[in-house]
Amino acid sequence: MYSAIAANKRNTILIMGFFLVLIAGLGYIASFRYGMGVFWGTLIGAGIYTIIQYFVAAKMALALNGASEIKKSDNPRLYRIVENLSITTGMPMPKVYVIDDPAPNAFATGRDPEHAYVAATTGIIDMLDDRELNAVMAHEMGHVKNYDIRVMMIVFGLVSAIGLIADLLLRMSFFGGSDNRDRSPIFLILGIVAALITPIIAMLIQAAISRQREYLADATGALTTRDPEALASALTKIGAAGSVMQRQNSSTAHLFFANPLKGGITKAFSTHPPIEQRIARLQANIEKM
Repeated sequence: MYSAIAANKRNTILIMGFFLVLIAGLGYIASFRYGMGVFWGTLIGAGIYTIIQYFVAAKMALALNGASEIKKSDNPRLYRIVENLSITTGMPMPKVYVIDDPAPNAFATGRDPEHAYVAATTGIIDMLDDRELNAVMAHEMGHVKNYDIRVMMIVFGLVSAIGLIADLLLRMSFFGGSDNRDRSPIFLILGIVAALITPIIAMLIQAAISRQREYLADATGALTTRDPEALASALTKIGAAGSVMQRQNSSTAHLFFANPLKGGITKAFSTHPPIEQRIARLQANIEKM
């Protein structure tokens, strides 16, 4: 499992680097018409937008999913599980939230262990026994420990920035500029192709990163509890019951323990690996732990 954790971290860094290449490429295409100032402006603007998202996206994710903060007296069972995991891992106690939804699911968000939030649905609290719920929350605390929450906040900001830049580039392709160079059909074709394809590539990258982080959090959670069977059992129950949330929000789907969205999402665009594969990986490592 340690080798899998190291590999996932390396791959994520490479993929995030590719995000920056996409943004730079969009800026470079735009510079054909308006000069290199647009290129640098694109990079700086995307960076500022991503930083803003980095600080506000966590609270937005909690609000969008109807999460309510609780104290120990509100739900002693869930709160104590998170509290014990914080002590075990030596991390600060995150703020604990509950989502009133019958679907079994959970998520973690924030920008670092000092500014972290974990949330669980009423459905997962009711469905799982203490051992299984502990395993799921260890998975979520794994996201915090591995700084997955920071990675996904940055990736979310970059994907959003690419979408905004691509939309602007598409408009520029049709309506911007006035000199002969600006009217070149080459720029028009490049602009349209880039504006249409780049956001799709960005979403594919986001999904790939999210899937890697889920495997990594499974491994980290199992190492924390030394009980991969409990996490496999929880995944089995959730897979059988279904994890689709009543409140659908695609922008935060990648944060959840299991896919919260309804509909036919292809494997390439799915932000979560198949539950069967996650269970198989856990079971393959039971004897090693």
